[in-house]
Amino acid sequence: MDPSSRRSFLEKTVLGTLAVKGLAKTQAVDAHPSSNGEGSENPGREIPTWYGVVRCITEWAFHSAKVYADPFNDIELDVVFTDPQGREERVPAFWAGEHIWRVRYAPHSTGRYSYRTICSDPENPDLHGKAGLLEASAYTGDNPLLKHGPIRVAKDRLHLEHEDGTPFFWLGDTWWMGLCKRLRWPDDFQTLLRDRVKKGFTVVQIIAGLLPDMPAFDPRAENEAGYAWEAGFARINPHYFDMADLRIQYLVDNGLVPCIVGCWGFFLPLMGVPKAKKHWRNIIARWGAYPVVWCLAGEATMPYYQSKNRSEDADAQKRGWTELGRYVRSLDPLHHPITVHPSTSARDTVEDQSVLDIDMLQTGHEDVLSIPNTVNQVTGDLLRMPRMPVLVGEVTYEGHKQQNRQQVVRFMFWSCILSGVAGHTYGAGGIWEVQTRAHPYGASPWGGGYGDLPWDIAYQYPGSQQLGWGKELLTRYEWWRLEPHPEWVEPHWSKENYLLPYAAGIPGELQIVFVPLNMWELPKLKNMDPHVTYEGFWFDPAMGKEYPVGKVVPEPDGTYQLPRIAHIDLVDWVFVLEHPQKVRKMTSNPIEARKAENVLSDSQNLMGW
Repeated sequence: MDPSSRRSFLEKTVLGTLAVKGLAKTQAVDAHPSSNGEGSENPGREIPTWYGVVRCITEWAFHSAKVYADPFNDIELDVVFTDPQGREERVPAFWAGEHIWRVRYAPHSTGRYSYRTICSDPENPDLHGKAGLLEASAYTGDNPLLKHGPIRVAKDRLHLEHEDGTPFFWLGDTWWMGLCKRLRWPDDFQTLLRDRVKKGFTVVQIIAGLLPDMPAFDPRAENEAGYAWEAGFARINPHYFDMADLRIQYLVDNGLVPCIVGCWGFFLPLMGVPKAKKHWRNIIARWGAYPVVWCLAGEATMPYYQSKNRSEDADAQKRGWTELGRYVRSLDPLHHPITVHPSTSARDTVEDQSVLDIDMLQTGHEDVLSIPNTVNQVTGDLLRMPRMPVLVGEVTYEGHKQQNRQQVVRFMFWSCILSGVAGHTYGAGGIWEVQTRAHPYGASPWGGGYGDLPWDIAYQYPGSQQLGWGKELLTRYEWWRLEPHPEWVEPHWSKENYLLPYAAGIPGELQIVFVPLNMWELPKLKNMDPHVTYEGFWFDPAMGKEYPVGKVVPEPDGTYQLPRIAHIDLVDWVFVLEHPQKVRKMTSNPIEARKAENVLSDSQNLMGW
């Protein structure tokens, strides 16, 4: 192993300047204690005082003069922080290579914090019993993750919100293999990120090194520093995670929540529960100070593709990931939300649902044939107890297997959102596995592959922009108050016909109706107050445009026949009905703002239904 420090390693990879520039945004550089006598760690001088910013990372190192044969496996170091209110948080430190351990901490409020170290080797004076102070000042920037705080489950147990109570709209993107070197740092990674930020995405689902659709230690899993683990899962490769740090922090710096997937589920029998806990301890120590969501594993109960004992492996994985869920819950001092990526439902992937905060679903990739299962799974899981937010974490990746085109992508988004989910995750073939022109992904161990369309074409698929426009429309209103009300439109979807309209709204204020296919006779709205004159408009989910219909006067029986306009063709539409005196809007109309700026997206230039 290269004996260099973390910083010199980055410099040797010609990334030192980029690293320092990126890390400085959230104080995640090598912090230096004050030099006025408080900062020295030498005997006989005052304890060190570090300086940080609320919700921003401060990081420093502990160096051991004592030599260990296997420091990663032999030693564990924790730092206990006491906040200004006297509450303690025990934060795991991570092994940074050689005989160096580092701690990352993001204070949650202003004031003076104290800390002390606890080492599994209490005879090591460099690691055990070290004490110091941290002075935290207020954050004054505009990054929503730092301004409003990390996300958590809201009190209604149906939605997500920031630490300060600000609602959080989960619009995720799937970058399963985004930490590998095929998505080059910094150019490719930053290009994809800028596009997703511009389109309004808020979450990126990304795996911490142990990837699907390949055997362990396949070269396709490497980043610039090699594999995440040494051969045989002997110990982690800290330099792999140094390079991953740059990417994770860049997500946060740009307002995107990393949904950190520990590994793909079949790695559990390969490495064993004890090593999986070591893997998760390293993840929590490195990234737990960021505003993250933990995803225990991907397809957690799916056995390895060539397993000869699939049933036994699936049962063992279900038990094991339940144990890992309890472990992550106990180790993370900040209690970030926990989910697990399933083959069907997160609830059915563990033996004890209390280890989860979010019910993530996977509902199919078979184009329109996946519609019934998606709607049934969403509506069914929303009724299950204990209540928790439900979101679709994987469905019909756009272009995947040369199908799942943008109209299907839009259908999944609108039908799920109007059925009551807390958010939705998009995916695209070519991005999740990071196909490149020079390096097509190739075959999976199951024998087949996923085509060869490169990510830098796939990221311009129109569906990603169209979901961004959908979120833009919804977030004009208090979207977290939306309730599913299929009975507000007639006809409406049922298990006999999933392609009929979907409706949701805020009673007395707002109705939103998704019409999946244009009908020769458009549907009627119901349950309206016949004494109110409403305002309505059509929204084109394929082009992000709005078409006002003006005043809406219901019939005496509280119904209203949706009007046909010249722009409506035989595809999907959204109708929005507002009570002008009661509806509460969050911001100015972003659709009109885009129109004024004459913005035309790349997605519209490529394709648009």
